Amino acid sequence: MATGGALVAASPALAVIELDVTKGNVQPLPIAIGDFQSRDGIGAKISAVVTADLKRSGLFAPIDPAAFIQKDLSPDATPNFADWTVINAQALVSGRVSPEADGRLRVEFRLWDTFAGQQLDGQQFYANPENWRRVAHIIADAIYERLTGEKGYFDTRVVYVDETGSKSQRVKRLAIMDQDGANVRYLTKGGDLVLTPRFSPNRQEVTYMSFGNAEPRVYLLQLETGQREVVGNFPGMTFSPRFSPDGQKVIMSLQQEANSNIYAMDLRSRATTRLTNTAAIDTSPCYSPDGQRIVFESDRGGRPQLYVMNADGSGQTRISFGDGSYSTPVWSPRGDLIAFTKQSGGQFQIGVMRPDGSGERILTSGFHNEGPTWAPNGRVLMFFRDAQGSGGPQLYSIDLTGRNEQKIGTPSYASDPAWSPSLE
Repeated sequence: MATGGALVAASPALAVIELDVTKGNVQPLPIAIGDFQSRDGIGAKISAVVTADLKRSGLFAPIDPAAFIQKDLSPDATPNFADWTVINAQALVSGRVSPEADGRLRVEFRLWDTFAGQQLDGQQFYANPENWRRVAHIIADAIYERLTGEKGYFDTRVVYVDETGSKSQRVKRLAIMDQDGANVRYLTKGGDLVLTPRFSPNRQEVTYMSFGNAEPRVYLLQLETGQREVVGNFPGMTFSPRFSPDGQKVIMSLQQEANSNIYAMDLRSRATTRLTNTAAIDTSPCYSPDGQRIVFESDRGGRPQLYVMNADGSGQTRISFGDGSYSTPVWSPRGDLIAFTKQSGGQFQIGVMRPDGSGERILTSGFHNEGPTWAPNGRVLMFFRDAQGSGGPQLYSIDLTGRNEQKIGTPSYASDPAWSPSLE
């Protein structure tokens, strides 16, 4: 994948969409996305993926191409803006796909502000033909960022637990896919039970738990090479390994007899440091994006609640005080929020709160919702839902307004998703 650079410099302008996630009243921006010109139909495929990405975000309302007045939309020519403003297209995307002599594709696009009558962005990319979907996601990211002022999240992947078979004999294996559910690839064969996959914050690397011969092990898996490495064999049970923000440590919960405590392991020296020391169950630790603090779950107060401590284990402070039980906390990549699962009133809820516990908001509620994971821009969450009578869990995404919930299709049942950093 190579970037050819800007086709023309975009003039500075404020974001067209203003995000106010606390009020949940974002008005989607009408946008027209024409089929990218090409000889073999691949241009239409790229524009379809761009359209689907932007629509799924909830911030854009793509206009039906049947309403287009100007049909000959070329990236070489200035559009007839009156033809687009009359159908209320506030933004317009045109593009083209051309074959290069070396077999690669040259993909270019232009983004226009139709009411101001000016170009907002224009870029070109070179890629192998099999990478056309990724080019589409990169273009969608560029459009999203230019119009919202926020980083996009479409050029990302999600690792999750694929589940097949009956509930009594469920086979669980690691799988990875694009964030929209395409390009599913299996990472393990299903011989051993796998749980809690988590991405490294700065490498295409995953840590996860595997139970082989009834022994829990924590593994590191290099996604590009398939190389697998044992982090350690731990007596008893091991829970929820996660990377530190610099990728140099793994933090996890280790069970000894009736209680469990939180430990951090240096991946270079394999030295382990104990961070909590209680007779309770301390589990599900997650670092803040600056690596200075850790949020975790503990039942030391009688039922599972959320606590925050310094990275060295000091200053342990409870932050959740609502009715019900709190679990699976995950710190936002932006550092401003902590997502969690809450069990209350017979429902499982996915919610967010500030790191001091204030501003709690429930985004979605159901029979069994669990395991939130953040998109790298901190605006969207993915989780799994095992609906009553559904037969198995499935993946969903929801934005911070709580109004844009989307089902993510997978070939089989799916649970415990983990969102990758941006691939760029």
